[in-house]
Amino acid sequence: MKTRFILAISTVSIVTSTFIGMSNTSHAQDVYPNHAIKMIVAWPAGQATDLGGRVVAQELSKELGQPVVVENKAGAGGAIGTDLTAKATPDGYTITMASSGPVTVVPLFQKTPYDPDKDLIPVAMVGLSPYNLVTAPDFPAKNAAEFVALVKANPGKYTFATSGAGATAHLITESFNAATGLKSVHVPYKGSSPALTDVASGQVNYAIETAAATMPFIRNGRLKGYGVSLKNGSTVTPGQIPLATGANIPDFDLGAWMGIMVPKGTPQPVIERLSTAIAKVMKLPEVQKQFDTIAVQVDYRDQAEFRKYLKSISQEFAAVIKANDIKVE
Repeated sequence: MKTRFILAISTVSIVTSTFIGMSNTSHAQDVYPNHAIKMIVAWPAGQATDLGGRVVAQELSKELGQPVVVENKAGAGGAIGTDLTAKATPDGYTITMASSGPVTVVPLFQKTPYDPDKDLIPVAMVGLSPYNLVTAPDFPAKNAAEFVALVKANPGKYTFATSGAGATAHLITESFNAATGLKSVHVPYKGSSPALTDVASGQVNYAIETAAATMPFIRNGRLKGYGVSLKNGSTVTPGQIPLATGANIPDFDLGAWMGIMVPKGTPQPVIERLSTAIAKVMKLPEVQKQFDTIAVQVDYRDQAEFRKYLKSISQEFAAVIKANDIKVE
């Protein structure tokens, strides 16, 4: 009888210890994050999305209490890094600083190894890169209204440059042309720098390109700026009024976005934890200041707002592509 009693006590002790151990392990797994997070950037180091990603990663590390490590996985117009994110384990430890090109533009032209609507989940939008309408300094129009009137009165006479057929700048310019009734000839380049160089010299009449690319030209007097593509203006384009106002197109509000996304299947509590942390980070004055230096407007939107924005911009760009029969060879 005595032996049985000792065995029973031992069994209870083992079961209790096992239960406590399992409980502690389960609790540890429930704590997010409990180790380093990888942030994939689908662009080379030094590009705006990379720079913005590093700013956010640095502050997220402090907010989450774990390192957020940036890994550049460039190639195929951002499709390689985006695909790596889409196929990563959906546990919150692989996130991406996503951007317009590989998520809302490239899939409209070609088949990608990922479906942005099905394989990626928006977490939070963090910024918009505004675009400027620019011409050579001696272009006769004094403001956006005069620019529209002049070009509209001469269909087919004027040319516009972009950083490439199917680029975000191309789609934004076509949207602007459609909204104002302009009929101009597209001249595609391989990058914004050669495109703006030819606009500055007068070989091409106008362009709508990123603030990051255009503002240095405007500051040194090589380009004339007529307005910015964001409806409410931008802190990164001083002196540039919104095209929505200047060109009398109230609904014109376009830019190149960037935001955090995760693989499909990532638990909602993890997404909410990330979104809350990002919201705090994007309110920091030092983050806003650093975004200004890379010509990106801070624009935080939570998951629902980000999802709505992505749907809207994709529909608009798809309509522009169809209306202008845009193809990328």
